[in-house]
Amino acid sequence: MKKGYRKERLDRGIKARTDDIFAICSPREIAYIALPRFIVIGALLMFPLLAVLTGIYWQNVLIITCTIALLALSWDLLASAGLVSLGQALFFGAGAYVTGFLSHHYGWPPILSVPAATVTGALLCTMLLYPVLRLRGIYFGLITFAMPLLMMRIVEATKILGGTEGLSGLAPLPGMKVELYVIITVTLVCVFGFRRLIDTDYGLVLRAIRDNDRAVMAGGINIQWYKTQAVFIAALPATFAGAFLTHHYQFVGMPAFALEYSILPLTSVIIGGTGSFAGAMLGAFILVPLSEVLRAFGTLRVVIYCLILLVFAIGLPEGIFHYIQRKYYQFERLVPVEEIKK
Repeated sequence: MKKGYRKERLDRGIKARTDDIFAICSPREIAYIALPRFIVIGALLMFPLLAVLTGIYWQNVLIITCTIALLALSWDLLASAGLVSLGQALFFGAGAYVTGFLSHHYGWPPILSVPAATVTGALLCTMLLYPVLRLRGIYFGLITFAMPLLMMRIVEATKILGGTEGLSGLAPLPGMKVELYVIITVTLVCVFGFRRLIDTDYGLVLRAIRDNDRAVMAGGINIQWYKTQAVFIAALPATFAGAFLTHHYQFVGMPAFALEYSILPLTSVIIGGTGSFAGAMLGAFILVPLSEVLRAFGTLRVVIYCLILLVFAIGLPEGIFHYIQRKYYQFERLVPVEEIKK
C-alpha cells in the first residue's frame, strides 16, 4: 500500500463568519478584511503626488483608465438588472455633448457644467432607452449598440453641436492634480457605492429581475420602473466620464460616440469579472495600461490583445478578481491519501 497526497482547499474562518452575518472577532481579522482595500485606495491617492516619477504621460493614462473604469462600472450595474449593453458610448457621448454645449454656448465653468451634464445626460439616455426596456438579452444589446452610431449620423447630417468639426476651446479643468483626485474619488465612490447598493433589498430586486423577471412580475413588482431606475443610476458614472474627459481635452466631437467607449468597458468586465464591480475596475486598470504598453508593437498589438482576451475568456471565465478573491479567502494543504496497488 502506497501513501500519496492530494490538495485540500478550505475556507478561512473569517470568510465563513463574514459571508452572511458580517461578524469579525479580532483586530487581525479587521486588518485581513480592510487591508486590500486600504492598499488600493492608498496607491491611487498617492499616484498624483508622484508626478516627477510617473511623468505627465502616465498621469493622462490614469485619467483614461478611470474613465473606462466608470464605463465598466456602468455596464456591470446594467448587467446586474439583466440589461446587457453594447453601447456604453451612448452614455459617454451624451455627457460629453451636454457639457460641451453648456460650456461653448453659455460659458458655464466645469464646476457647473460637469454635474449638470452628468444628470441631464443620464436623463436623456434613460428617455431614449425607456421604450426598449421590455426587450431582453441580445435584442436590447443590439439596440444599445446601434444608438451611438445613430447619434453620430444625426450629428453629422444635421450639423448640430458643431457637426463633424465638433466644439473646441472649452473651459479647462483647474489642473492635472485636481483632475486626478476628482476622477479617482468618483471612481472609488462608484465602486463602493454600487457594491453597497447591490447588497441592499433594492439590489436584490434588480438581481431577481435579471434571473427571473416573470417571477418578479408575478410578485406584483413593476419591473419596467425598476429597469428605468437602473438605467438612470448606471448612466450617471458614464455621463460623468464623458463630461469630465471633454473638459480634460477641451473638445467634444463625433469621436465621443466612438466604438472604443463601448468595447473597452465590456472587455474590462470580461477580464476582471462580472457582478463584483471591483472586478470591472480591476479589468480597466489592467486593460488600459496594457493597451498603452502594446502601442510599441504597432499593428501586432491587435493580435496580442486578442490572445490576451482569449486566454481570459477560456482559461479564466470567472474573471481575475473572483479568482484572486477566492484564493485570498482560502488556503491549501496536502492531506495523505492511500492508494491501493493493483
